[in-house]
Amino acid sequence: MSAAEESAEPRDDTATPWGEVTPEAARKLLVAAVEAFAERGYHATTTRDIAGRAGMSPAALYIHYKTKEELLHRISRIGHDKALEILQAASQAPGTAAERLDGAVRSFVRWHAERHTTARVVQYELDALSDEHRSEIVELRRRTDAAVRRILNDGVEAGEFDVPDVPGTTLAVLSLCIDVARWFNAQGRRTPDEVGELYADLVLRMVAAKNR
Repeated sequence: MSAAEESAEPRDDTATPWGEVTPEAARKLLVAAVEAFAERGYHATTTRDIAGRAGMSPAALYIHYKTKEELLHRISRIGHDKALEILQAASQAPGTAAERLDGAVRSFVRWHAERHTTARVVQYELDALSDEHRSEIVELRRRTDAAVRRILNDGVEAGEFDVPDVPGTTLAVLSLCIDVARWFNAQGRRTPDEVGELYADLVLRMVAAKNR
């Protein structure tokens, strides 16, 4: 799949990609940056590359974003906010710990599959951020970790899960889900929903969930 074909990420609840970004020129530049960063990597991408993909001059980019790093931060912040929203909703949902963990993994994996281009940039370009922006994103990741850890602790306390090391298992679960962005192919034989179902079953086996 070409970068142009993937430019509709993330769709979320709006028909317009990255609809929360305004004005339109800023949104187009952000979409172009996602494509370029995913294809070439942050450090190999120039502001000229991004502006050219958006059909603008390099000078036009600086009207909306002071630096290339500011663009990356905007992408990363929106992506991490969405990831946190997905996992917090699952952790606070009604039902048993196993049901909540199942829902969390399905939703998180589905997002990383459906938005695999965006997710690769969000999850794997963290080191390119400034110290201030990296600290902000690390805090969001800490809260994401806490949402999954909460479900695992609830399952252990209720006798649903057999997890001797909750922090380590939390890391393993999140790593497994996030890595989907590395390999998912929209033209492959599994849909995002099917990958989510597979991974939810794997994770429940990992925690030795009873009465699955």
